[in-house]
Order: sequence, then C-alpha cells, then structure tokens
Amino acid sequence: PRGGLIMAKKCKVNENCIGCGLCVGTCDAVFAFGASGTAENVLGDIPEDLVPAVEEAAANCPVQAIEVE
Repeated sequence: PRGGLIMAKKCKVNENCIGCGLCVGTCDAVFAFGASGTAENVLGDIPEDLVPAVEEAAANCPVQAIEVE
C-alpha cells in the first residue's frame, strides 16, 4: 500500500551535453532540443511514471550530462 507523498524527481541536463539526441529518443516527454542545439528538460519535475525512462536516459548518456535528483 502507498502512503505519504510521492516525491517527484528533478533532473537537469548540464553543460556536458553534446546534443546527441539519445535522451530525446528515450524520453521525449521530458527531453527536447533547446535553441542551442543541446537537450533540456522541458517538463520540470518528473512524474513517477516517467522516472524509469529518465533514469535510463541518464544511464545511457555518453557524456553523463543528465543529473537526476
């Protein structure tokens, strides 16, 4: 049984991003290309149902640019 508050996770794409698009392909509900050509979190707080995809994108990022808290 669930109890208490579900804490949304936060994530950001740091300056290491090289714009490879892996995260956008993995979870386009959260990640998109910004004006600079690099990826960014366009959703804000990550809802529980998207956390696995965000964590997968972070784990597979070739330059470890995705920080998940």
